[in-house]
Amino acid sequence: MNEFSRREFIKWIVGGTCFWSAAMNWNNVVFGTQWLSLTKESRDGEGSIKEVMFYKRLDSLRIECEICSRRCQIADLERGYCGNKENRGGKYYTLIYNKVCAAHIDPIEKKPLFHYLPGTTAFSIATAGCNFDCKFCQNWRIAQFRPEQVDHHDLTPRQAIETCQRNNCPTIAYTYSEPTVFYTYMYDIAKMARESGIGSVMISNGFMNEKPLKELCKQLTGVKIDLKSFSEEFYHTYCSAELEPVLETLKRLKEIGIWFEIVNLIIPTLNDDPEGLRQVCSWVKANLGPDVPIHFSRFHPMYKIKNLPRTPIKTLEMARSIALETGLHYPYIGNVPGHEGENTYCPSCKKVLIRRVGYVILKNYIEDGFCKFCRYPIPGIWSKEQLSL
Repeated sequence: MNEFSRREFIKWIVGGTCFWSAAMNWNNVVFGTQWLSLTKESRDGEGSIKEVMFYKRLDSLRIECEICSRRCQIADLERGYCGNKENRGGKYYTLIYNKVCAAHIDPIEKKPLFHYLPGTTAFSIATAGCNFDCKFCQNWRIAQFRPEQVDHHDLTPRQAIETCQRNNCPTIAYTYSEPTVFYTYMYDIAKMARESGIGSVMISNGFMNEKPLKELCKQLTGVKIDLKSFSEEFYHTYCSAELEPVLETLKRLKEIGIWFEIVNLIIPTLNDDPEGLRQVCSWVKANLGPDVPIHFSRFHPMYKIKNLPRTPIKTLEMARSIALETGLHYPYIGNVPGHEGENTYCPSCKKVLIRRVGYVILKNYIEDGFCKFCRYPIPGIWSKEQLSL
């Protein structure tokens, strides 16, 4: 691990204390009220039900959802896999429009996005539901639950924008659960945010079809995709999903030209073998290029996988070394505060450009997108002007 000065250590402690203090008082900061329990009246009330984008009608009042790669075919009065949209008489409706079950002001580094407006904050929101069933889900209490099972608070797109403005957040993050399953709500907020000069980032599993992805990216300013493994078997067994659509999403993001980063959560004995990690890195370099940041994150026992230990730091270091050997320029180690693998290094002169401890930025030597020392270009979103809002 890197050593850092006493002054830097104090800055980290103070910064972390201030952040968590703000997080503890989030309801007062944003809403000024306590969270409200979701009742049947509010769940079915005006504003929470809206016809969704991207579905087609079939015979016998059935519909096919075209948002995610599951392409659920849903009978009248039934719901799709994600559980937060319902077929009502041959029309498909979201049940969680304007209904958030999680809302916080986070450091952008928490997403994690390391090459996107470092040191700034994001207003982070989520609704109930997911199109995966990951056995290691860290937010399973909202992602794996139905709207009726969690508490919600009303939040219109306009209120989301006003919250950002009041709290000086340059970005809204759609996160915690899976944003794909609240696509229509996310799209409307992102569109209004762009018109108001505020960025939007989607923190996603990447299981989205081509047409909705391309339409959404017109409103987004950044994306983070979880590439959970390079094994179809892993996706089937531990996520109830498929790998190939995620790889297609990553290639489409590259074609679209939007800024994106990748996270690979490394779970001991399940996806930590060197050959599998080398396949991930080789695929990323060949299909996306060497400049896409990839974060190798530490697993903590969670949800249905509590019998495995935390990822050894040496395993994360191995993954980062493989990425560097493969030719990737920006591999990171996640969930190990203070590790040198959190820092951004110049691929040319090898000097530290951004020194991080957890979510706190200690030093930043990137100037107008270039290394301060050798003027090597560093890809990313370094100023709000780059968002082209």
